[in-house]
Amino acid sequence: MEMRAVEAARRWLADQGVNQVRDGWVSDEKPGELLTATQVAQSWACDVFTEDVDAADQVRLAFGLLDLLDEYWVTCEIRFAEKSAEGPLPAGVLWDGYRRRLEADRDADAVTYSLWVDWFEDHTTSATAFAEVLGHDIDRVVADRSEPLLRRARRVLEHSGPVRWTVKEPTYRAAARLSDLHPAVFHGIRASFHDVYGDLEPTAALLLLDQLDLPAGTRHLGELRHVLASGHKNHSRGPGAWEDAVRACS
Repeated sequence: MEMRAVEAARRWLADQGVNQVRDGWVSDEKPGELLTATQVAQSWACDVFTEDVDAADQVRLAFGLLDLLDEYWVTCEIRFAEKSAEGPLPAGVLWDGYRRRLEADRDADAVTYSLWVDWFEDHTTSATAFAEVLGHDIDRVVADRSEPLLRRARRVLEHSGPVRWTVKEPTYRAAARLSDLHPAVFHGIRASFHDVYGDLEPTAALLLLDQLDLPAGTRHLGELRHVLASGHKNHSRGPGAWEDAVRACS
């Protein structure tokens, strides 16, 4: 959590008449009504992008609000602003905000969910988003091996199922050079098969899977190898394939 960004967001909310109390939030408009963080996000996050400051400061404020509320809806408002008539948002500030929160040693569910369902499932944005949060600097991640960078890589790989295989395969292969990332690459390949919008090439994915040094008894490893060896690309496009694999591996 970036405390300066959080405090800026807290002050901004106070200026809107919204303040945090012991069990939630209250607004000046309805001081007797206790609000949840979700309600605050859904009611006020959109107003960040109407502030009379430059777009970069709007994005920084939005990320501060995300840190403060830990609500996925804040990322939705960031995405809406990116695609609005006033967009796109400044790319450097936007993607730096995602990278920092993916590296942070705290819960990142709102950020990873945002990447997965909003940026990665949309093929007009998935290649850019994947490159910005990991693809461009996977070699630095592997060489540096610092825990924040590894944390970001794991989170991105595990949620990268919908990204086109041709986009993510080079990053998967680079990540496979580092054993610390092997479980995350495995989860990425598995998600590429199971996600509704998942994408992979079975032969290439199987070759990569066989290079990973995974713990004995890794759950679903045999089944994943079986469906890939059978040439299946995706769970939804191969009805019954996973069930056949489960039977074959039992």
